[in-house]
Amino acid sequence: MENKIDKIAQWPEIAFENWKDTLATVHLWTQIVGKIRLRQTPWLNHSWHVTLYVSANGLTTGSMPYPDGVFQIDFDFIHHVLHVTTSAGGMAKVELYPRSVADFYRELFEKLESVGIDASIHAEPNEVDPAIPFEKDETHRSYDAERVCDFYKALAKIQNVFTKFRAKFTGKCSPVHFFWGSFDMAVTRFSGRPAPVYSGGTLNIPLAVMQEAYSHEVSSCGFWPGSEQFPHPAFYSYCYPTSVEFGKQAVKPNEAFFSGEMGEFILLYEVVQRSDDPEDTLIQFMQSTYEAAANTAHWDRGALECDFTCFEK
Repeated sequence: MENKIDKIAQWPEIAFENWKDTLATVHLWTQIVGKIRLRQTPWLNHSWHVTLYVSANGLTTGSMPYPDGVFQIDFDFIHHVLHVTTSAGGMAKVELYPRSVADFYRELFEKLESVGIDASIHAEPNEVDPAIPFEKDETHRSYDAERVCDFYKALAKIQNVFTKFRAKFTGKCSPVHFFWGSFDMAVTRFSGRPAPVYSGGTLNIPLAVMQEAYSHEVSSCGFWPGSEQFPHPAFYSYCYPTSVEFGKQAVKPNEAFFSGEMGEFILLYEVVQRSDDPEDTLIQFMQSTYEAAANTAHWDRGALECDFTCFEK
């Protein structure tokens, strides 16, 4: 029988302090790739066209249009290579190792040109401070391959739980996707009703983009690897609009808490990773915080929720 130690081994340790410099570098590399997807792909509601997705070995853009067909860019965090592949047969790669953001940026665009892709981006990062232009960033240059691989393995585990949670909702729901701006993975449910006009701000993001993203009522759960301000990998859950009652709701597991400063429920990754049943612990958090959002905002849960397990037999 699988014991608790075996289960912990399946959910790797990803302490922020162990790879924060690498995290900062890889975050910026994903922004470069994500901005290519942003430019190449038609705009979708809530900026869903810009996101990356967990793949069998890292993060991928999925297919993007270009004049000769489609192409995609894949971060392989197991073998530590970035691949560019085109439907016209073009293939190129960029090695992932300790190198500056500027160096990565230059080689990637050289490789894109070599396979016939004419791409351009707004070459400054979003949601970070300072926002050093990519071609000038010689500051961020760390890459700890083992830590990156551990982070990817955690994403793969989380992806499966998020996908399972998403399946029990028949209303409008986002894909399980990875936002390179904030470097987090999320899945978002919608009530179907318009929301008040969003007035908050996000670093280096136009207000109009944020207002469209939050144009309708949402309950969103996600995972974030942490920052200098909050140096802990954690799961989060928030809703918009947010009532005073939302943060007062009882949620699971017992270790989850509401952060008034962040305006969301938080569950530290290590609580999930070290639990007897990591998947169930995370599902408890996602379901109970969704219920806190839906109940306090009076969503029509009967019309929005579903259970298709009968088809799985």
